[in-house]
Amino acid sequence: MSTAIVVPDNVPGALSQADSRAGKYLTFQLDHEEFGIRVLQVREIMGLQDITMVPQTPLYVKGVINLRGKVIPVLCLRAKFGLAETGYTARTCIIVLQIHQHARAMQMGIIVDAVSEVLNIAPNEIEDTPDFGGSLPTPYLLGMAKIKGKVKILLDIDQIAGPDDIQGAYCRVS
Repeated sequence: MSTAIVVPDNVPGALSQADSRAGKYLTFQLDHEEFGIRVLQVREIMGLQDITMVPQTPLYVKGVINLRGKVIPVLCLRAKFGLAETGYTARTCIIVLQIHQHARAMQMGIIVDAVSEVLNIAPNEIEDTPDFGGSLPTPYLLGMAKIKGKVKILLDIDQIAGPDDIQGAYCRVS
């Protein structure tokens, strides 16, 4: 006799949240962990280039770059997530993203250790973010993807940097 777990249809969000998070993700490495961001927000992947430091920004805001005539802020996700700094390697790159802040779209670059691959993640491969307790807010985590026995952390890139950080990097350049 086998036991099946049945999720009632009337439980709001029981399956729809995982369904809305399913899709294509660009995965990348930071330290020894794998992260994923929605492919639809990725504009391009480029090697490191000169970054102009902007005074009085948080340590994780590395500065701005000129991308085909447009100045965009660049964040270091290692610093944002409190990981130890390491030297850049040949695989270190900037992922240019389209983010949404205050109902407007803007571009932002993030420095990552290495880009891995594009994955199509199914709803049954995504779990909710574990509860780390009330003192640790995690609005930038979409969930955890279980792929080939490993966990990939899915990020809501719109939540990674606060609007003040991004706006500050833009405003201080002028």
